[in-house]
Amino acid sequence: MGMIKAENLIYEYIRRDEEGNVEAINRAIDNVDIEVNKGDFVAILGHNGSGKSTMAKHINAILTPTEGTVWVNGMNTREEDKIWEIRQAAGMVFQNPDNQIIATVVEEDVGFGAENLGVPTEEIWKRVEESLSAVGMLEYRKHSPNKLSGGQKQRVAIAGIMAMKPECIVLDEPTAMLDPIGRKEVIRTIRELNKREKVTVLLITHYMEEVIHADKVIVMDKGKVVMQGTPREIFSRVEELKQYRLAVPQVTELAYELRKDGLNIPKGILSIEELVEAISSIA
Repeated sequence: MGMIKAENLIYEYIRRDEEGNVEAINRAIDNVDIEVNKGDFVAILGHNGSGKSTMAKHINAILTPTEGTVWVNGMNTREEDKIWEIRQAAGMVFQNPDNQIIATVVEEDVGFGAENLGVPTEEIWKRVEESLSAVGMLEYRKHSPNKLSGGQKQRVAIAGIMAMKPECIVLDEPTAMLDPIGRKEVIRTIRELNKREKVTVLLITHYMEEVIHADKVIVMDKGKVVMQGTPREIFSRVEELKQYRLAVPQVTELAYELRKDGLNIPKGILSIEELVEAISSIA
């Protein structure tokens, strides 16, 4: 079994009136099957309301299935006695880093989660240093988080999760509130952690450029998985993505338009370098 597995997953949000009677049922996840192997970098794409954030909350057992099953590192998220272990195995990073940063000094914030796990003090400080180094924030260890940029705060939040030594990190639109520079910082950090530390990464996003280096891309719409494949396979299907109200990376869009105009270049171009090479080979 992989790091994360969802089988026949259904989740329904139920709205009740003041007397407890059901007023409405919204099926946010509709019979989803997903598998993420250890060490993989998997991106989940989807328009607002597609169910991707609801999916993320199942992996950390914040939500449990209405029907079906979710396993994290072989543990069933329905089993209450496993929730602590599940949350140690799969750390969560949310949109707004201010919601995760609680201490007044960076290094104290990074060590907070590990301290709650009962890690010995000497080991905590070792992990703090390693985690801050891994995200490129060691020189800011004595700084106040309030004086950091959005991208720096998000890297501190990621370091705090890393210090807890999870096998998997789930990032729910971690760059949604950041400027382009901050987004690049965070995505570069995530990629390095995945490659160097072999941490399994599940990235929930709607920024297409963030997923071109993923091992696998999953596209969700109206609670269902509608496409799965490598970034090149997914971004080769431009028209289909547009039907789900999703864009493609700018260079992929340009290559697509050039193909439509008769230029014989491959589908699924993912970088400027690939596009230049494709055009040069025609000349």
